[in-house]
Amino acid sequence: MQFSQKSREHIESCRFCWMCHHICPIGNATGLERNTARARALGLSLVARDAIEYTDDIIDNVYECSLCGGCVQDCTTGWDPVLFTKEARLGAALDGKLPAYVQKMLQNLQEKGNVYGADKNPNIPVLEDSETVFFLGEDVRAKGCAKNAVELLKKAGVKFALLKDEPNSGYSMDFLVGAAAETKAVMENCAKALSGYKKIICYDPADAKVMLREYKEWGIELNAEVVTFTAFVAELIQSGALKVKKSDKKLTPQDSPLLARDLEEIQPIRDILSACGEVSEMLLFGKDTMLAGHLIMNEYLPAVMKKVAENRWENAKNMDATTVVTESPAEYLMLKATQPEGMEVVTVEEAVLACL
Repeated sequence: MQFSQKSREHIESCRFCWMCHHICPIGNATGLERNTARARALGLSLVARDAIEYTDDIIDNVYECSLCGGCVQDCTTGWDPVLFTKEARLGAALDGKLPAYVQKMLQNLQEKGNVYGADKNPNIPVLEDSETVFFLGEDVRAKGCAKNAVELLKKAGVKFALLKDEPNSGYSMDFLVGAAAETKAVMENCAKALSGYKKIICYDPADAKVMLREYKEWGIELNAEVVTFTAFVAELIQSGALKVKKSDKKLTPQDSPLLARDLEEIQPIRDILSACGEVSEMLLFGKDTMLAGHLIMNEYLPAVMKKVAENRWENAKNMDATTVVTESPAEYLMLKATQPEGMEVVTVEEAVLACL
């Protein structure tokens, strides 16, 4: 396993430091030292110096990271554990050492177009006559239906396309493998399929993140404006296309780490919820948000992901929250599956629809 000089520098620095120990949602869920950035760096430093082999246990540990960036956000000295974790995953792929569970998901992606191996969702309608495409994403296509989001856009008079054969954005490949040629090929295929549209509304923050960041890093051009669903809905409310009536309900935003940290998009969900009711914050919110669930990791670490969601509910409960509002379908599904009595989780579109 070969690491770049930049990753080596970050590994050598992180292996001595405990400062982000408290912020990792996986480490908090498992209570294990191995799930801290420091411990991961310690193992990879031994590999980088050829002191030990790149073992199955170390590779498994690399895939126990959600890449949520909490450690990066918390680091006052600018070190980046996500950087070397992604490079370690790429190294495992190049060395032919990917775990069986990752290989299975990659096979599913090749055969079914999603890492879950799910067939096409028959409940999603096909609407193609528009210059704007509503990009639902892999998680929604495989795990749920965005019918409320579709309904909300229709109520606002938005003309949009829903694709029968929606391409994979490349997020799951980027998460599982990183900067491989195969990842770029998936992204290029997506960009080509979307070349005829002028605007892309990304329902899932994961797709918005790769289109707005990774595509640019790869030099992949999209001939369209990319906007997140949350930001688009906020604009619809501001323009008057959606007329909401403010309720006395207390609404607590669950910031998506992908939006808040990677895309630095924090305000739109608060603009939406302040129009619908009273905004009540989590203890950790905005760029300091805590992950509430990850569907890809749920495929191979279901007990850990359940605990991650439960911990976020505990955060909400400690702040006297009653209704948590999500931006991410993955976090919504994980929170819904672990919803405690007396509390509820709703999507952004559900919160708005209730106030029309």
